[in-house]
Amino acid sequence: MCDRNLDHVLLKEKLQAKLEQIQAKSDGSPVTDLKLDKTLAEEIEELTTELESVNPNLNPLINATHLLDGAWQLQYSTAREIRSLASLPLGLKLGKVYQVIDVANKLFFNLAKVKHPLGIVSGYVKVTASFELAKEDLEPLPNKRLNVYFDKRYLSIEQIVGINTPQLNPFKVVSANNPTSRTATLDITYLDETLRIGRGGDASLFILSKSDDLPDFNS
Repeated sequence: MCDRNLDHVLLKEKLQAKLEQIQAKSDGSPVTDLKLDKTLAEEIEELTTELESVNPNLNPLINATHLLDGAWQLQYSTAREIRSLASLPLGLKLGKVYQVIDVANKLFFNLAKVKHPLGIVSGYVKVTASFELAKEDLEPLPNKRLNVYFDKRYLSIEQIVGINTPQLNPFKVVSANNPTSRTATLDITYLDETLRIGRGGDASLFILSKSDDLPDFNS
């Protein structure tokens, strides 16, 4: 057990140091594998896989659901939806991306900050969703998988040339897209008090750190 704990700490420190190094130039926005050379992306994947193998909270959806609660900042992802945010129209740039989870009510929202580098406009995209514990055919109890059901997508402009624009916050609300032929899933493959790793149903990777930047959940 001591060796496992030591491996966990050392691997976590190594992965976080690598993520901090690549995020230093990103102004807080999540880094995707498209922004990295292949060797570095493979190194992050290898470190992540090794850390997942020494997860300190096995069966997190049974033993550690309380750790999911609160705000998480996305640091790194290989997901298509995060990659696409790197090419926003009108010169807009992606800022910090958060996921805020309310375990008691089985709700969460994803929030991506966006802004123009010249300060012309700033706002965010927010997607609300609900989740449930998934039970696998061969597993009598929930293990690590969540079924995810997206609800609404909010497009908001918070400021134009530094002036608050509450009438545009939000300016558009539409139904969020869910997969047509399957239920969206997320596997919690690593979880502790400050770091979370997840794998989407399309094998996409999400690495997030606990954050105090956002207020309490409010859908």
